Amino acid sequence: MMQEVIIHAVLLAFGLILPLGAQNLFIFNQGATQSRWIYALPSVITAAICDTILIVLSIGGLSVILAGQEGLTDFIYIGGCVFLLYMAWTLWRSDSRQGAERRALSPRRQILFAVSVSVLNPHAIIDILGVIGTNSLEYEGTERITFTIVTILVSWLWFILLSAAGRLMGRWDESGKISFYMNKVSSMTMALLALYMLYKIV
Repeated sequence: MMQEVIIHAVLLAFGLILPLGAQNLFIFNQGATQSRWIYALPSVITAAICDTILIVLSIGGLSVILAGQEGLTDFIYIGGCVFLLYMAWTLWRSDSRQGAERRALSPRRQILFAVSVSVLNPHAIIDILGVIGTNSLEYEGTERITFTIVTILVSWLWFILLSAAGRLMGRWDESGKISFYMNKVSSMTMALLALYMLYKIV
């Protein structure tokens, strides 16, 4: 039975995390734009911690609480919309092809952006709070703990591999053109997410 729990958690976590959304684009982009892979760790660790917290809260019952608090959900969406628009605008304007040093974000800005695309992301809220939280209800005790740990480990592993893949691409893309356009895509994705959140409120 424990093997089934592990397989379920792995397939579910990878199924939710694989689509190339704002969070994945940002992590990949940080791996590509930093001069060394280790310099992208602030964004990797922050995104993984955010996912860990959301997973633990979801499996702990937060999804059930939020389901009955429409006003609180709207407040979260409004805050997320404003913040994501600001982050998108900042990323779009700060981007440059004048060298890796100009394109790379500082650790502080990496953390800020990683939090915005991890927590203030409607898809993350739906996936983690809704899907993972709901699926965890199948298990109790040790099985639920195992389910939680495995989904968290998959999240950490994915972000590490994604940033490493970005670093490999960054070495190949010496001109910075691909990284430049990926920054633009990340910025537009954040803006679209913000508009989607606004649509959900209206």
